[in-house]
Amino acid sequence: MGLALSEAGRYIARSIKQSLRLMVGLPDYDVYLTHMMATHPDRAPMSYEDFFRERLEARYGGGKGRCC
Repeated sequence: MGLALSEAGRYIARSIKQSLRLMVGLPDYDVYLTHMMATHPDRAPMSYEDFFRERLEARYGGGKGRCC
């Protein structure tokens, strides 16, 4: 019972964190890393700085940004 409540609390906290990031337009590096490990395991993921720069460019710059 305690473990289930603990897991539920972590899930809710993670969901709130992700929702707040999406509301203000902040990119989520952890989601990107999970995506890269699941979808592109043969490619090295970008550093946080490169990821953040690429996301800003995709949002406000040249119009490209999706890897797939």
